[in-house]
Amino acid sequence: MKAGWPRALPTILPKHTREPSPFPRRAYHVPFLWADSHRKAGTPSDLRWTLFKARHTLLTRPDLSCPFLRVQAIRFSELGLSEPILRAVASEGYDTPTPIQAQAIPHVLAGRDVMGCAQTGTGKTAAFALPIIHRLSQGPQPIKDARRPVRCLILSPTRELTAQIADCIRTYGKQTSLTHAVIFGGVGQNPQVRALKHGVDILVATPGRLLDLMQQGFADLRHVSTLVLDEADRMLDMGFIHDIRKIIAALPSNHGPHARQTLLFSATMPSEIRHLAEAILRDPVSVSVAPVAATADKIDQCVYHVPRKLKPQLLRHLVDAAHMTRVVVFTRTKHGADRVAKDLNRAGINAQAIHGNKKQTHRVRTLANFKSGAVPVLVATDIAARGLDVDAISHVFNYDIPEVPETYVHRIGRTARAGASGDAIAFCDPEERDLLRAIERLTRQSIPVRTDHPEYTNVPVTPHADADDSRDRHPHARRPGRPQRDGRHQPPRRDRH
Repeated sequence: MKAGWPRALPTILPKHTREPSPFPRRAYHVPFLWADSHRKAGTPSDLRWTLFKARHTLLTRPDLSCPFLRVQAIRFSELGLSEPILRAVASEGYDTPTPIQAQAIPHVLAGRDVMGCAQTGTGKTAAFALPIIHRLSQGPQPIKDARRPVRCLILSPTRELTAQIADCIRTYGKQTSLTHAVIFGGVGQNPQVRALKHGVDILVATPGRLLDLMQQGFADLRHVSTLVLDEADRMLDMGFIHDIRKIIAALPSNHGPHARQTLLFSATMPSEIRHLAEAILRDPVSVSVAPVAATADKIDQCVYHVPRKLKPQLLRHLVDAAHMTRVVVFTRTKHGADRVAKDLNRAGINAQAIHGNKKQTHRVRTLANFKSGAVPVLVATDIAARGLDVDAISHVFNYDIPEVPETYVHRIGRTARAGASGDAIAFCDPEERDLLRAIERLTRQSIPVRTDHPEYTNVPVTPHADADDSRDRHPHARRPGRPQRDGRHQPPRRDRH
């Protein structure tokens, strides 16, 4: 093993040592190299070894040749963050960092480039926001009364995620003098232009609107010292990769004595993202916590096998019977989200829909109502599957099974956040069973089937009783034909795009 920080290795105990075991369930094997009595030349310095032992507990057993390592939970106060940031973190009720935060924050504070891969809901935003606020507030400050140059640029794929990152910056930087601005499309650009002219330290933006303002000469990025790409794989899926390359070309170089620090965070790491990382990162540190195929441990998952036409009744029954207070319902289409919200409202359940066709002011107001509890049910397309950071979401419904298995993991990650527990309920039409099996293959677990259906009323006689539902059918499912005037069956007409 190369010299460096100790690497904890999972250990499978011999059968005769498993019961009873004096070790905790999560124990790690430490090679001879890291035991005090087996130190060899070339191992880390005494200082590093002392720090390592201070953060971990070494356990030994007489019948085993190597010690065991029990990882202790470290606190934010041990990560080297400034006192104003620690007070802001404590005021939000946080004391212990998540694994991705504990891994990434020290490297960001040290000025290293970081490539982070972590499951949604693990605290990626604070993993880069906290050390960036520390570095900018503790480093050289702009000249007083002079226009503040943009020193940190954070790019994210959606308006909702951009706004939530800005909220995080505002929350944890409230006891510093740093300023920030938010830039995204769908709203007028004049307030954003005024903020840029006034000067900001941290700029949070979507690539499209930022590139537009750069081309108009309103955004000057020549002084950016830190670049963050959040949800990089999502930006790749949305076609922002060319805009990102143009923006990066306008930034300072990542080489030389004043090299730019670049942080890339993503829920998945496809080959295209790795190629981008190789081009823009300089000797990066890779941190990873839970692959995208993993679902949060505290999420109770289940699936109801139910025909499409009965899904509205089942949803109304479950939401009403369990007295759910904060629920997210995911649909495949924008029309489907609107229809589900209207159906719930007709049943006396207050619900609002959010998707890409809604105006930005409506989306902001809807999210605010959901966060405040004024609206208990939010019906959304996958625009909200990532970045929707709302506390105490108790239930997530997959009203339509997603076509991409990874999307299922992102959807249900809206619940059981910050150590809480939650429920994820899926509705599976017979035509969606292949999609369900793909999800089970990805997550390597079988989703339990629930059979406690309510007593349905007005059960449709034919599977196509509601013609309006054809817009929400699975794209690979056969569409019914339409009869001609003479009664003969005519093949279905192709959709016009």
